[in-house]
Amino acid sequence: MRADTVWLFDLDNTLHNASASAFRDVNTSMTAYIVEHLAVTEEQADALRRDYWQRYGATLLGLVRHHGVRGHHFLHQTHQLPGLEQRVHGHAHDFAALARLRGRRYILTNAPADYTQRVLGALGIAHLFHGVLTIEDMRMFGQWRPKPDRRMFRRLLAQLRVPASRCVLVEDTLEHQKSVHALGMGTVWMQRWTRGAGWGVAAATRVNRRPAYVDRRISRLAQLLRR
Repeated sequence: MRADTVWLFDLDNTLHNASASAFRDVNTSMTAYIVEHLAVTEEQADALRRDYWQRYGATLLGLVRHHGVRGHHFLHQTHQLPGLEQRVHGHAHDFAALARLRGRRYILTNAPADYTQRVLGALGIAHLFHGVLTIEDMRMFGQWRPKPDRRMFRRLLAQLRVPASRCVLVEDTLEHQKSVHALGMGTVWMQRWTRGAGWGVAAATRVNRRPAYVDRRISRLAQLLRR
């Protein structure tokens, strides 16, 4: 709660319930894209999508590195999501807590910019942040470096002119928190939608544990206002 703290907020399943609004459709679109552009079966495409996400933290990286897929084209084609705005929802008291949080606040998401702006617009919270950093901003020397890449986080700290000790990542994905903890950043594990997920990676996450690299577990953003 220091005035000079920098907060990095993930978007999906941290500020809104992406498991309900977007993830199924995104996964379906990614699988269909792989089928079309790699000429594989749907079963093979689904396996590749899952494997690359687990190995690299983003399906995009595996497709770029191993198949020469154009990253921007992949992101555009797989995140069109008609009717997304009608499905997006968050919690008003979470957003009220954001407005009261001292320090600078940024969105840091592995999602593409167009999708991110649509979600923020639907939630009506874009004005609560000092900046929005999406996967397109996580490129270094022509290479994609999305979360949990530590090189990207080091560059981000330099760009924001903040020491790691004054920067906090609020995130639902443990692997990302593990990465920033090693750099000396604070970590907050948002569990609201992880607890309620009925499928996918979130549903398989054991939320009753607290790994050593997680400083704090929360289920609503108002808990950030407490010492």
